[in-house]
Amino acid sequence: MSEETGPAETLTNGEDHLPQVAMIAQYVKDLSFENPNAPGIYQAPEQPKIDVQFNIGSQVAGDDVYEVALKIDVKATQGEMTAYAVELVYAGLFGIRNVPEEHLPPFLLAEAPRLLFPYARRVVADAIRDGNFPSLVLEPIDFGALYMQQAQEQAALAETQPAGEA
Repeated sequence: MSEETGPAETLTNGEDHLPQVAMIAQYVKDLSFENPNAPGIYQAPEQPKIDVQFNIGSQVAGDDVYEVALKIDVKATQGEMTAYAVELVYAGLFGIRNVPEEHLPPFLLAEAPRLLFPYARRVVADAIRDGNFPSLVLEPIDFGALYMQQAQEQAALAETQPAGEA
């Protein structure tokens, strides 16, 4: 008889050894909108200059559960005055099982933020609109390319440092 190998052999006594990833929940963890120069800012003649900053973090939240947080800071200035400042931490809980340890960072720092970003972008746009400013629709971000760029920069930095230095 010939022996076959396939998906059926990955289950042993009801155990599942296949990789599994699922979003359990997503939520606003922290949201702040500041309009420090109202009402005068609404009479400013010039268009605001907008600065947007992103930060991504992850941490273990439980057995096979990780929290990924996407922090977005938006600051609009008109001359010397701040028109508005928005700080958002939008997070998601992801269940991850049977995934090799070396594959976790690309998922947690690239794919998970990609899944969270459209919802975080809407929260930021709504907060700015509700502050009586034109909505700011953030352009899509290629989190995978940013992750790869950062990984290459860290590898290059590691190569330039002598052994033993950190």
